[in-house]
Formats: sequence, C-alpha cells, structure tokens
Amino acid sequence: MAMLVVILLVFLHVDCSSQLPTKHPSHGVVDMVNEFGPFIGIVMAYQAEADAIVSSGEFIPRSDVPWLDLYGITVQTLLNIFDVKGIIHYGTAGSANDTLSFGDVSVPRFVAFTGSWTWTKFNSEIEELPTLKFGEFNLPEEGKNLLSKVEFKPEEFYSVGKPMEEVFWLDMGGPWFELATQLQNLKLQQCVNKTYCLPETPKVVFGLKGSTADIFVDNAAYRKFLFNEFKVSTVDEESAAVAMTAMSPGVPVIVFRGVSDLAGGGSKWSSTSLSSLAAANSLTVALEFIGLIGKDKLLISLL
Repeated sequence: MAMLVVILLVFLHVDCSSQLPTKHPSHGVVDMVNEFGPFIGIVMAYQAEADAIVSSGEFIPRSDVPWLDLYGITVQTLLNIFDVKGIIHYGTAGSANDTLSFGDVSVPRFVAFTGSWTWTKFNSEIEELPTLKFGEFNLPEEGKNLLSKVEFKPEEFYSVGKPMEEVFWLDMGGPWFELATQLQNLKLQQCVNKTYCLPETPKVVFGLKGSTADIFVDNAAYRKFLFNEFKVSTVDEESAAVAMTAMSPGVPVIVFRGVSDLAGGGSKWSSTSLSSLAAANSLTVALEFIGLIGKDKLLISLL
C-alpha cells in the first residue's frame, strides 16, 4: 500500500511570498520535504486549533525538519510551494442551527462567503439577490431604516481551464465527502474538564450548509436571519476561502468544524470555554478521515 504523507500548515499571520525564491533560506528544506510527497495539507486558523494537534501526539516532527507548523498565510502558498494533493481544514465554528450544539462537528456539503455585500440606497426597490433589510429589525416594531438593506453577492470563481463563473454556494460533495460519511458514529469528547461534561454526547453531522465571513457572529438576530434565509448551520471566518482556493485548481478539499459557541444564540458558556473541546473534536474527525484515506487504495492512487 502506498504511504500517505501529511504535511501541516498553521494558518496564521506570517509574511511570505506565494512562491519561494531560490535564495530563500528554507528552499533546501522545502525541496527535501517534497521528495517525500505527495502530501495532504492540514489547515487551521486559531491557537486552540493548533494546540489541539500539538497535544494530540499524533504527529512527530522529523529531526531534520523540526517543525509541526511550517509556514504560510494562504492555502495558495501551501499549494504553490509543496507537493500537496488534498486539503483538510478543521477548526471551530458558531452554530446557527438549534439542532447543532456544543462539541458537535459539522462536515458541510455546501459553504458560502456571506460577507460580500452591496449596500443599497434608501428606498431602492430592485431586489435580485438575497437581502437583509435593516428596517425589519427595528424595535419596538419593524419599519423603515436609513441604513436601508444589503444584498448578498455571489463570488467570482475561477477554475483551471474554465471561464469565470459566479457562485454563491461551493459544493463540497465528491469522493472525499462520501468517504467521510463513514465517520457518522465516531465517538467524540464530551467533557470540558474533570468537573464539567456536556449534557449530551457530541455527534458528527453531514450535509449541512456553512457560512463564512470576515465577521465573528455573536448576535441572535443575525444568527436567526442566516438560518432562515440561507439554512446555514455553522458560521466561521475561513471555510469558504479555504475551499475556493483548493477547488480552483481542482484539489480535493474537506471541512470539519466543531461547534464552540451558539453565534449569539445564548449560553452560559463562552466560546473561550468550549473552543478547546470543539477544536479537539474537529481534529479527531480529521485524523480519522486521514486514516480512511490511507485505507482507500483508489483515493491514494489519485494523489
């Protein structure tokens, strides 16, 4: 059986170019690493998510390449520099769906970037796109509002060998998604610490929709709007960007998001209290998925 090699990217704010110059001090290390490819790239965003993979003990740094976190600011950098044939993105998210609770892990079938808007003029009438009308959220009763409304814009998606197309939902379906459904009954961590455990055992859920924006959602009204308008179940700040970057050149990608908060839906627990649990559970699913790829000869042959 072919060997499946995993390379890690910590998705943090580190300056680097999209292509590694020949004279770069790490150029020789990169060449050496690529000799052992192809790789699966693991992408994360926050410290709690990085801590989860370090503390898991599942990955041991090589003595000649002594880093778990290589470097990069975008998935594109990872794809440009290393021989990466697939991207696994895991991390935390807020829940916009009352059926998803703390510690649950969503494997979305569709993700969208919901942070690209056209802010319309007051009293404008034309509505061709999904719209949030501020007047509908006036108190004590809805009415007109000088902020008018925002229209949610689709993204321009460029894929190799095809003309640009406007897309709102990115379809995450495919062989990787189908393979991941085997993890439906995976046992996840239930206890935050020695003195507190969640009332229900967290679960892995497939086929829902995820929303991405450069916004941390902590507002009950907006949470409800996203669910009612788009049937969004999770909200985060990275998934759509990771997915679109990987899908553009046709690289397989999958997303695992652990619920750390209710996006303003109300709870005595803060996102900080549960971020470690959510990160650990999303990592657990990601690691099990890597194991499934390693057992699938057809998928390995495609790497």
